[in-house]
Amino acid sequence: MSKLEHHGTYTPTTGVGKWIDARMPLPRLMYDSFVAYPVPRNLNYAYTFGGILSIFLVIQILTGVVLAMHYVPDATKAFDSVEHIMRDVNSGWLMRYMHQNGAHFFFLAVYLHIFRGLYYGSYKAPRELLWILGCIIYLLMMATAFMGYVLPWGQMSFWGATVITGFFTAFPVIGVPIQELLLGGFAVGDPTLNRFFSLHYLLPFMIAGVVILHVWALHVTGQTNPTGIEVKSKTDTVPFTPYATIKDAFALIVFLAVYAYFVFYMPNFLGHADNYIPADPMVTPAHIVPEWYFLPFYAILRAITFDIGPITAKLGGVIAMFSAVLVLFIVPWLDTSKVRSAVYRPWFKLFFWLFVINSVFLGWLGSQPAEGVYVALAQLSTAIYFGFFLIVMPVLGLVEKPRRLPNSITEAVLERSAKTDGASPPLGDPIAVADKS
Repeated sequence: MSKLEHHGTYTPTTGVGKWIDARMPLPRLMYDSFVAYPVPRNLNYAYTFGGILSIFLVIQILTGVVLAMHYVPDATKAFDSVEHIMRDVNSGWLMRYMHQNGAHFFFLAVYLHIFRGLYYGSYKAPRELLWILGCIIYLLMMATAFMGYVLPWGQMSFWGATVITGFFTAFPVIGVPIQELLLGGFAVGDPTLNRFFSLHYLLPFMIAGVVILHVWALHVTGQTNPTGIEVKSKTDTVPFTPYATIKDAFALIVFLAVYAYFVFYMPNFLGHADNYIPADPMVTPAHIVPEWYFLPFYAILRAITFDIGPITAKLGGVIAMFSAVLVLFIVPWLDTSKVRSAVYRPWFKLFFWLFVINSVFLGWLGSQPAEGVYVALAQLSTAIYFGFFLIVMPVLGLVEKPRRLPNSITEAVLERSAKTDGASPPLGDPIAVADKS
């Protein structure tokens, strides 16, 4: 959706409201941004995950602040302080389970949000900066989640921190200093917990700041839509409230219902049993694995088992793992197609769904031992992952013949309605027809 000129319709009705509006028009800003703001009339439920993510960010911050009041970042007390929260703090078990499972659902929503952006081409001009800000949020989420996973100081927390921070030693010259800076010494211990606790507390507020920039950029460029066609007239849009807010609210209720089921009935289902064993530097777990939302990148890391010239297998794996995330930043310049939405790109649609299946498969491979056929499959899946971005996107945009695009969003909506009703598209004044619909 291109930026559509519109004038705020907010009118203060009370003396206090007029006084505030003349000095700091925050109510006007909120009204123009979340009530009267025009959005494409054809948005579907795939566009509700932005609102869901905002709510979960608030949940994570609020529960995190409460947990921080009782947590002790000390190697000899951290594990017991978590148990104290669970057993002795009023509603501590609820705060802990909401925060723990909230992280899982936060990542589930962000992955669905990213896949939606890739499918509908939300990264294309003029929304490149909007996409990049989203990628920055994702990177900050990953850092926050990793540091938070270390804090319970169970076996998987300790050894996860040991393994992940050990990756940096693969980089020549700068690797060891970076590792020592993170650890606060030469091994995971008290200084590490203090650093990770401080950063884990700080980063969510940084995420909130970037989210504000993300929403600001969205309101400047406008919302995309399933057709990928820019807004051409007022008939292409509807007010954000109630049309989009009702849809967002329904999706949020469904998402929260599933989240609540996990919190109250399966709170530890998505976690690892070894993390209920106090950290022991002398006992290594049989199989060290990260949380599910990191598993695809863990599989890519372990897929590089060979040297590439002067680049060792360890360094190559680390580079591949970080590149798997960083490649998202340049997606706007990799896709050469002038058509935005995959709805009108049959070949891209096929490759996109293969990419989604491959990403899930990479996650499963990351949970398996790095041996035998699993290594070969991880190498193949890693090649497919990077091939989608570096080969399919640039080449397919040049050779693919897309389907005919509608002339406007309104035309696409009317065509779809006609197909659903089994009738011919209505004739006459498209504006009058759109108003009636």
